[in-house]
Amino acid sequence: MTRTIALVGIDGSGKTTQAHRLADALAAEGLKASYRRNAGGRRWFGRLAARLGKGDDAEDLLGRRAMLFVESVLRWLAILRTLLRRAFTGEITVMDRYAVCQYASLRARAARPAAERRARLAYRLFPRPDVTFYLDVDPQVAHDRIEARGYDHESTDYLAAAAVAYRSLPEYAGFVVIDANATPDKVAAEIRAHLPIPAPVTPARSRVRTMILAGGPLLAGATALGYQLAESL
Repeated sequence: MTRTIALVGIDGSGKTTQAHRLADALAAEGLKASYRRNAGGRRWFGRLAARLGKGDDAEDLLGRRAMLFVESVLRWLAILRTLLRRAFTGEITVMDRYAVCQYASLRARAARPAAERRARLAYRLFPRPDVTFYLDVDPQVAHDRIEARGYDHESTDYLAAAAVAYRSLPEYAGFVVIDANATPDKVAAEIRAHLPIPAPVTPARSRVRTMILAGGPLLAGATALGYQLAESL
């Protein structure tokens, strides 16, 4: 049964748009579904850096290693919150980003291998999504979309590195790859065509399993992220 659906990919691939559309489509089919975002805080810290006159990027404010740590923590907490919420509601969750986004970010930003190992330790007890859609988009197309929306910026070099990073992940073999260069309507139709009709889960059964799973990540995550904090400062 499908309970957690994740949409991942480089910035500008359409994750947020398609996650919203999918959650709305499932709800229209009579299923209890919700959109949940798993942001890393880069946009917010980038805006804060600009207001403080420190530059226009989150790393200008916090530094690369500290920002990667903050990003890891915020995404970890977002996933934990989503799992706990789902345990009590029994809803189908459409996630805008998931743990693999952090692994790809670390690789694309040339973090040390030890940083990814600690991130994986922190996230390892979170269950994998039932379906992970990778929105595959040309880096130049993604760059043009980012520039068009006008509230953040990414270089084509970084976007290309991020695309390579996603494809290098061991999880990539299990992704459902969607051509995200197409129009939003075509992308949405392809996603829906590859998604089996999810079956609702009763909250009572879901609650016990997720509460048990939550205890492990709390301990492992706190330990791994603590080591990462010590090396980031």
